[in-house]
Amino acid sequence: MGIILETHLMSHYQAGPLLSQIQFPRDMREKFKIEDLPQISDEVRQYIIDVISEIGNSHFGASLGVVELTVALHYIFNTPDDQLVWDVGHQAYGHKILTGRREVFHTNRTKGGISGFPKRSESEYDAFGVGHSSTSISAALGMAIASQYRGEHHRQHIAVIGDGAMTAGLAFEGLENAGSQNANILVILNDNNMSIDPNIGALRDYLTKITTSHTFNFVRSEIRELFEKAGKLGSATKEFLEHTEQGLKWILMKNSNLFESLHFRYFWPVDGHDVVGLAKTLRDLKDIPGPKLLHVMTKKWKGYKYSEEGNETTWHAPGVFNKETGEILKSASTTPQPPKYQDVFGNTIVELAEKNDKIMGITPAMPSGSSMNIMMRAMPERSFDVGIAEQHAVTFSAGLATQGMIPFCNIYSSFMQRAYDQVIHDVALQNLNVVFCLDRGGFVGADGATHHGAYDLAYMRCIPNMIVSAPMNESELRNLMYTAQQDNMGPFSIRYPRGNGVMVDWRTPFELIEIGTGRCITEGDEVAILSIGHPGNFVQKALSELEKEGIKPAHYDMRFVKPLDEKLLHWVFQNFKRIITIEDGCIMGGMGSAVLEFMADNNYSAEVIRLGIPDKYLHHGTPAELYAECGFDVAGIVVSVRKLKTELL
Repeated sequence: MGIILETHLMSHYQAGPLLSQIQFPRDMREKFKIEDLPQISDEVRQYIIDVISEIGNSHFGASLGVVELTVALHYIFNTPDDQLVWDVGHQAYGHKILTGRREVFHTNRTKGGISGFPKRSESEYDAFGVGHSSTSISAALGMAIASQYRGEHHRQHIAVIGDGAMTAGLAFEGLENAGSQNANILVILNDNNMSIDPNIGALRDYLTKITTSHTFNFVRSEIRELFEKAGKLGSATKEFLEHTEQGLKWILMKNSNLFESLHFRYFWPVDGHDVVGLAKTLRDLKDIPGPKLLHVMTKKWKGYKYSEEGNETTWHAPGVFNKETGEILKSASTTPQPPKYQDVFGNTIVELAEKNDKIMGITPAMPSGSSMNIMMRAMPERSFDVGIAEQHAVTFSAGLATQGMIPFCNIYSSFMQRAYDQVIHDVALQNLNVVFCLDRGGFVGADGATHHGAYDLAYMRCIPNMIVSAPMNESELRNLMYTAQQDNMGPFSIRYPRGNGVMVDWRTPFELIEIGTGRCITEGDEVAILSIGHPGNFVQKALSELEKEGIKPAHYDMRFVKPLDEKLLHWVFQNFKRIITIEDGCIMGGMGSAVLEFMADNNYSAEVIRLGIPDKYLHHGTPAELYAECGFDVAGIVVSVRKLKTELL
């Protein structure tokens, strides 16, 4: 039972005296009393701090905030037979430490190590794989219905969902369906008013109203005392108090409780850091059938002084830090560094919006990650964080576009997958000028398969009316954004990678790019390399290596996957019989496929090697490690060119 992943790396981190005795949750249930849970919680929290402060490259605050909840859940429920779904996986570090992965926790999010998110292939305790948010209720309901069908009425199914994840439509779809079923499902709403950035929206305001009501909290505490006494007074008294509780909730909430209206038994806010109280509450809820929702109040970053006092967003994933002083350790550089692509976007949209009053900015809950926060500070009336609601972000943008606005809708590439129907139906079909800025195109590194932006070039290029582009550097990003906000451009997709670009002096003057035109970067002979986006920089470095051997391929930056530069491609196929295509997206259906289609449609014949992301899921590792694994890093490009050159001899 337990972890499937094997590793030879053993941890040098020391667990506390109680935690060191816990390999799996059954150890905690069998060896310790409920009074021991506070110390176990403290030791789990300290272990997270000890490891993450040294390895960096990991999330931090979210898991600190649910330590007590994690301990209580595994103590009360018979995991893994009782199934626990986390939403999202940022919260699951304590869960991993308690479920057989403490000794390998230091390999978190490194190549060959454990995933930073729950992953079914990693452990039987990970009931559902999680990366994107808001999936837990639907998944847990599916599990509960399956158990009900098989007559396994003893099994519990628990979805732990953050209040930020509750803003997505999928969460409400799951709630609505679950409320109409009689399945044994418990939804735990982890209410901390934070996702990565502070939560926004009407749901946030609604939850705040519940939890700050003085009358509500007074009555809640009085009823809690009565329940404690009821345990000594018999089942009839306890049943009477349960009915009284529901009646008081109905009166106090004026029959407007959102969750009760969806046919969930709603249990009012409890302290998520009182692990003993939580455990007792969860034990009581086990005996109540049907759909239930427990509202738990927690504090992200709980238990670490410097994260509690510091910048909220910074401590979501701070990197390496000194746990004694709270100092976040950044690698020092003596030379100026190129900016992140996201910051080029954030600054450029403000420049463009200052000149064009039609421009609006939209992001679904990622203002810091996308750098839309730059515009939100400069032009708050023209920039919008719509919460974790990608579908809404796209159709909201479409609505703006119908009124003559030019919305720049900034969504991570893998998050855009959640809004694909809206892109097709609400934007492209109506030929609306929405500019999709797809951040995190290509490999994202430690977040792994759930977050790699592998598919956008392929899934965007098959949509009619859509312009699909990718800049090779910061200047090209600026120019594509400048081009996209010209009159009557229609749907326009610009994708770029996570991380830094290549230009220190990146604030170049704007230049209009003719739609569907590539450019020759380096002239050459015998072998032509066609690249799209940032990997073109890998090609340039590879050419420097090959030049030492007297090999001089030509290099063309395509810039557009749709429409293709057909004039350029005609010239390439008429002059080269050896061609390499390079992209940091999926090979199937991507730019290389588009080139092969062009070749077939125009009756050309050439040997074409396509480099990109193969037809399989690549897991976590640094982008450099993953580029190498796929063979389109500098070394891989050199090898491919040498192979074609050898065939010519």
